[in-house]
Amino acid sequence: MMTRQSALEALQEFRSRIDTVDRSILLLLNERARIVEEIGRIKQSAHMPIYEPKREDQVFDNVTRHNTGPLAPEAVRRIFERIIDEMRGVQRAQMEAAAGNDCPGAAQDGDS
Repeated sequence: MMTRQSALEALQEFRSRIDTVDRSILLLLNERARIVEEIGRIKQSAHMPIYEPKREDQVFDNVTRHNTGPLAPEAVRRIFERIIDEMRGVQRAQMEAAAGNDCPGAAQDGDS
């Protein structure tokens, strides 16, 4: 049986590992956001909408196919739905800033 002190030490060690993983996730999310900004530049120059449901389906398929658990496929999908939603906001902000807010509605075409 584990003592309270050894349990607290083990918890601290695992929490420290989680903190490290969280920082890695943050770095990857920011890398993804920078890529999304580049995609936004391309879409803006080609007058393409931000929202692309087929591409989102491809992302969901990719991450659920490569999921080895223990996260359930539904959980992975919900997490990536949130990530994609936030990335869409990054892309919209980048496109609006690049347009100088001349046509704020134009960056939202198809994004409903």
